[in-house]
Amino acid sequence: MTTGPRAAEATHAYATAPGITPEIIWVVRHSIPRLFGDEREFWLRKAAVFDRMALAEAARFAPEVAAPAAEAAVQVARQLIDYDVAHNGLSLKAAEIVTAEDCLAYVRHEYFEWSQGRLH
Repeated sequence: MTTGPRAAEATHAYATAPGITPEIIWVVRHSIPRLFGDEREFWLRKAAVFDRMALAEAARFAPEVAAPAAEAAVQVARQLIDYDVAHNGLSLKAAEIVTAEDCLAYVRHEYFEWSQGRLH
């Protein structure tokens, strides 16, 4: 699923995203499932904000310092993927989601599609 440079994909995917701080606040407010109806939106936005934080860490710090943020981003991306497998019929084999980069590319693609739908 990896289709190009990681930073370029992220820049495109998150071009219309709110700031990281407001997005973290949104995720925290909606982390209690009974308070929020759309679980997929929760997992998608959580995965996207973790990816964005990892990208910011990677841009500022040495790889060994940024590694925990990158690992957390992949873990949360896998939670979104698990949700989509269980609830939306996603097939990991058909989608070729294998590597950590594939997981992050999936999040970016899904976030971009979701954000475009919200703009129209």
